[in-house]
Amino acid sequence: MLCLPQEFKLVTGANPKTTNGGFTGAYVSVKDAQMAWLLVEMTQAVGHATQITPVQATAVAGTGATALTVTVPIWSNLDVAASDTLVERTAAVNYAVSSATKNMLVVFQIDPRTMGSGYDVLGFTVADSSQATNLAAATWVLQARYPQATPPSAIAD
Repeated sequence: MLCLPQEFKLVTGANPKTTNGGFTGAYVSVKDAQMAWLLVEMTQAVGHATQITPVQATAVAGTGATALTVTVPIWSNLDVAASDTLVERTAAVNYAVSSATKNMLVVFQIDPRTMGSGYDVLGFTVADSSQATNLAAATWVLQARYPQATPPSAIAD
């Protein structure tokens, strides 16, 4: 039987915040992860094709943060009120949401084994929407390499 908190480390990547001015989300260590997913929920009160970009780093402080060097699978639902279906998008190193005024969900799947040499931390940025009423929140879902009752911290190196 699957136990979400024991087999997956769930980490808040960003509490709901405005995308006006853009922001950098929380960094997580993937040393103990066999797979990572970034789930970003967006409220587009004013239409804007806001870009979300996962990044890799060498420490959870964001040290040496740089773009991913390989494309990753991406799924999105560009209107969560109308459907619960995620649509697979073209694999890429970032994704810009639709400029529609909708609530959206974007999912990135990142295999830590494909990260650049020396990188074992993931983070992300949300670009400036220039819209104070557009919001984003994110959650990291890290599949544990060794499932256990209390998985190791992902916010410490």
